[in-house]
Amino acid sequence: MKLGVVGLPNVGKSTLFNAITNAGAGSANYPFCTIEPNVGMVSVPDRRLDKLAEMYEPEKFTPATIELCDIAGLVRGASKGEGLGNKFLSHIREVDAVIHVVRCFEDGEIIHVDGSIGPRRDIETINLELIFSDIDLLERRIDRAAKAAKGDKKFKAEHDLLLRIKEHLEGGRSARGFLCETEEEEALFASLPLLSAKPVIYAANLSEGDFAGLAENPFYREVEEIAAAEGAQVLPICAKLEEELADMSAGDRLMFLEELGLEESGLDRLITASYSLLGLISYLTAGKPEVRAWTIRKGTKAPQAAGKIHSDFERGFIRAEVIGFDELMACGSMTAAKEKGLVRVEGKEYVMQDGDIVLFRFNV
Repeated sequence: MKLGVVGLPNVGKSTLFNAITNAGAGSANYPFCTIEPNVGMVSVPDRRLDKLAEMYEPEKFTPATIELCDIAGLVRGASKGEGLGNKFLSHIREVDAVIHVVRCFEDGEIIHVDGSIGPRRDIETINLELIFSDIDLLERRIDRAAKAAKGDKKFKAEHDLLLRIKEHLEGGRSARGFLCETEEEEALFASLPLLSAKPVIYAANLSEGDFAGLAENPFYREVEEIAAAEGAQVLPICAKLEEELADMSAGDRLMFLEELGLEESGLDRLITASYSLLGLISYLTAGKPEVRAWTIRKGTKAPQAAGKIHSDFERGFIRAEVIGFDELMACGSMTAAKEKGLVRVEGKEYVMQDGDIVLFRFNV
């Protein structure tokens, strides 16, 4: 999974990125501190994997990972090449989902590119630039489809769909809100590299004081309203707080979170929200050689899940031996689970579940 962290200059993007990746990206009080995207790999926290490691004491421990990209700050007119616009847009095209950092705190010492705090305006600025870029792309596709339709009528349906999407965008609405009418339309829509179709999480960056009282922050409420209208998710977060947490030991971090009345860090909540947004789950493999988490999409069947490990596993799939994490923990060992008949044998049509612990049998 590859996530792009975006936002206007000076909203806390790089501070947040640094905190959750410890990658040391540049962070300063002026626009375009980030030019080329900084990239960091983040391990996905998973208590289930930790418990399996205690049980097996493996030689290797491999959590799932997320790739985070801190993408250059955007300004109005980026779709026409203003600022670092073209670079910014090309970098967004490469990610699976967008973490849109929105400034929701007042601080006279940190310059806002537009001179004042305004989440609705800030969100609209970025969304419109993505929409304008998409309209440019669609206009080229529409011209090609119109020419092709003259010689082959099957292109007429494509031409008509492209026109409908363009009309939707021209109303100032992101492509992710467009509704397809048939499965054929859904397949064509999915093939279009539209920036405004990228799923988004709005990361509302708050001050430490405001983080404790979300309901009293009018900027946060504004972001909530926008996200609700789009069907998007909102993640309240404090980049400065995450920065403090990043420098602490695991024990101190846990105590600090408890003092704040929080169960999870911003990173943990970001990962949970990202998995939900993209429809992802994890299955686990466990043994003395390695305990490992594997990320797949919800609805993935056993052979395709096996293919995540190696293509030979999918090609020569015979069966999957599966037990749920909670069942294994209740038994205390895989041997005890097998004695109780809790390890199931599943075939090619089995749909993997989050937290499945599985051993694939194959032959090639």
